Amino acid sequence: MGIGIAATPPERIDLGDLVVRRWRLDDVDSRLGALIDSHEHLHRWMAWAAEPTTREDQRLSIEISSTRWPTPGGGYLYGIFTAAGEVAGGTGLHDRVAAGALEIGYWCHVAHTGRGVITRAARALTAAALALPHIERVEIRCDAANVRSAAVPRRLGYRLVETGLRAAEAPGDSGRYQVWATTA
Repeated sequence: MGIGIAATPPERIDLGDLVVRRWRLDDVDSRLGALIDSHEHLHRWMAWAAEPTTREDQRLSIEISSTRWPTPGGGYLYGIFTAAGEVAGGTGLHDRVAAGALEIGYWCHVAHTGRGVITRAARALTAAALALPHIERVEIRCDAANVRSAAVPRRLGYRLVETGLRAAEAPGDSGRYQVWATTA
C-alpha cells in the first residue's frame, strides 16, 4: 500500500499560529509532557494511551519517526505546535487503508481542545495527502461515541461512508466505528 519514496507529504506545514511538522528528537520532553498532561483525556478514546507513557517510549517513537519517512509501519507522524513552540497535539498520515488512500489520525493536548487545532491540522493534512500522486481518498476513522473526533471530518466536508461493529479498544469506545472519507 506504500505511496512510494518519490511521493512523500511535506515535513512541515505552516498555518500561521500553528505549525504541523515532523517530530524531532528534541521534541521528546515536550511530547512526553503533553501526553502526561492529557493522559486522562486521551486514554478514554486511544488504545495506545491505555497506560501512561514513559520518556523512553517517546524517545524510541520519535527516533523512528524522525529518521524514517515514512516509518516502517507506513506512517508520516507530525507534531502540532503553537507559535510559542508548545505541543498542541499530534497527527499523522497512515498507509493502513486501501490502495490509493491514506488515513489521518490525531490527538489533542487537553489544554488546546475546542480551539480548532485538530480541524486545522486535519484540513492541512487532507490537502497535502490529496496532492500526492496516486492518493485519491483520505479517511478519518473514529468510534461513534467520540463525538468530538467525529466532528472534525464533518466540519471538513468528509462524508460518512461506513459504520459497523468492532471490539471496543478503549474505555470510551462504544464498539461502533465510523469511517469518514473525502476524495480528490
